[in-house]
Amino acid sequence: MNKKKFTYKKSGVNIGAADKFVDFISAVSAKKRGKKKFSNIGGFGSITNIPNNIKQPRIVACTDGVGTKIEISNILNKFDTIGIDLVAMSVNDLIVQGAKPLLFLDYISINKIDLKKLKAIIKGIKKGCDQSECELVGGETAEMPGTYEKGKFDIAGFAVGVVGKNKILYKNKIKKNNLILAIPSSGLHANGFSLVRYLIKQKKINIKKNKFLKSELLKPTKIYVKEVMSLVNKNLINGCANITGGGLSDNIKRIVPGKLSAYINLNKIKTSKIFNWLRKNGISEKEMLKTFNCGVGFCLIIESKNLKKINKFFSKKYRPYVIGKIFEGKSKVKLDGSINWL
Repeated sequence: MNKKKFTYKKSGVNIGAADKFVDFISAVSAKKRGKKKFSNIGGFGSITNIPNNIKQPRIVACTDGVGTKIEISNILNKFDTIGIDLVAMSVNDLIVQGAKPLLFLDYISINKIDLKKLKAIIKGIKKGCDQSECELVGGETAEMPGTYEKGKFDIAGFAVGVVGKNKILYKNKIKKNNLILAIPSSGLHANGFSLVRYLIKQKKINIKKNKFLKSELLKPTKIYVKEVMSLVNKNLINGCANITGGGLSDNIKRIVPGKLSAYINLNKIKTSKIFNWLRKNGISEKEMLKTFNCGVGFCLIIESKNLKKINKFFSKKYRPYVIGKIFEGKSKVKLDGSINWL
């Protein structure tokens, strides 16, 4: 008889450590909640009520990740902000439909349970949920030895929101002569990092010793939920777009209705230091525009009469400004001029 003992732990999976992590998530999720709305983290599923103050409610669901921004976290050994990115990438898509984020779930797959790393990620996720005024209701943590290299992991997020039928931001609400407003981004958000990492590698830059890049590359994605939901509730916007991979052109054309086009004056765009740095270090404007948000994290489509009303919902740092308008035309998006790179 073979007396060698085979255990799950010896294969590389530590259920005990995973259980401790679930307990930690439950504790973090319960903080600042007050009266518990969800109390079944660690169960097989989460149950919630649809808010009863919403007329003809419609459910909206989104999922996303943070891409290779994870690799920057690994290099800098800093994991407390990518959880915010994870929430932002989904909830910023939800609000494009006019939906209020209701709940969020995460999926983390990792080669080996590292409680310190995972706790930092979860704290970021909880912070992102707090900023979004939604609940972290659960998720899945998969320890997968042999699938990921030592220290490697991936994360994905899933958000569910709700919107009243009369508040849905359909394309047909966007009209000729509507203004296009840019809301500033907080930085790169979570797109284009494969190109950023390629540039850094080719130029042999040590980001651990570069104070500028060290501070810029892990800035969390700006979450626009509170401001945009206020505008939706006040009927002050006709449409909006989350500017992610593909840049301004690819994301705005997704919301422009037939027979109309979006004109964007690139001269109006207020970019920021990290994008200027990338441009100076050899990335063409054409490549910048199709890869990064270039300083515009989110766009609003509005009637011109609502411009002053909208400004009061934003802090000075993220105050929207006009970069274009909607007109009759065949090309979905027309980019004109050039960004004033500093």
